[in-house]
Amino acid sequence: MSPTSTDPAFIEFRDVWLAYNDELLAQNHFAVEAIDLQVRQGEFIAIVGPSGCGKSTFMKLTTGLKMPSMGKILIDGQPVTGPLKISGMAFQAPSLLPWRTTVDNVLLPLEIVEPYRSNFKAKRKEYEERARRLLQKVGLGGYEDKFPWQLSGGMQQRASICRALIHEPKMLLLDEPFGALDAFTREELWCILRDLWTEQRFNVILVTHDLRESVFLADAVYVMSKSPGRFVVKREIDLPRPRELEVTYTKEFTDIVLELRSHIGAIRQASTVAA
Repeated sequence: MSPTSTDPAFIEFRDVWLAYNDELLAQNHFAVEAIDLQVRQGEFIAIVGPSGCGKSTFMKLTTGLKMPSMGKILIDGQPVTGPLKISGMAFQAPSLLPWRTTVDNVLLPLEIVEPYRSNFKAKRKEYEERARRLLQKVGLGGYEDKFPWQLSGGMQQRASICRALIHEPKMLLLDEPFGALDAFTREELWCILRDLWTEQRFNVILVTHDLRESVFLADAVYVMSKSPGRFVVKREIDLPRPRELEVTYTKEFTDIVLELRSHIGAIRQASTVAA
């Protein structure tokens, strides 16, 4: 079941603007501007848009890695004042440590994030069991003690998602996580992410260039304009859940993808004309 409009906002942006330094701020040169956003508890949103539009900047603001020049950000009702501990992140490159086994890579956040860090030695066995269960859920049973170089790209990305979720964050941020994978592996990982989200209902923000991916996974897709980035379209995805891959071949699905593509095409055309 998708979140309803009566659910409280978990992520809230109130007229957020960001310039990367004081000099750019003085010139009114912003990376993102006028972002107003409300994401409900447990909602899965995707952000699409042309390259360089500010999608990754938006992620840094959401995790507290960047502070806005103007405006306010609230996560779970609290103002964001620095890096958040309640979020997990996965990127296009899995960036697993080559000298650590798969299970030890997954355990890494528990070694460095409080309150787990203080208890890590005492609870190591319990945490390791949690990591192994998570790896089995994503189809990596039997690979827990292998090293990254013994895993395919898709397997490494599964391990990376497990690492992002091991400390049971309330929010998962994914920046082009499947972009480097072949089409079949990508679709496999869509289904794994769908199942993990359905089971645990953490908030997800997915940044992607793949419109099919955004429509298959998300409750709502936001289209960003060219830099300075702002949200110009919000498209609710009213396809029923749970979604199977077969839905990607239906007219309802392809109509939404084409609609989003036309919005991005219009943005690109407008920016070409302006240039």
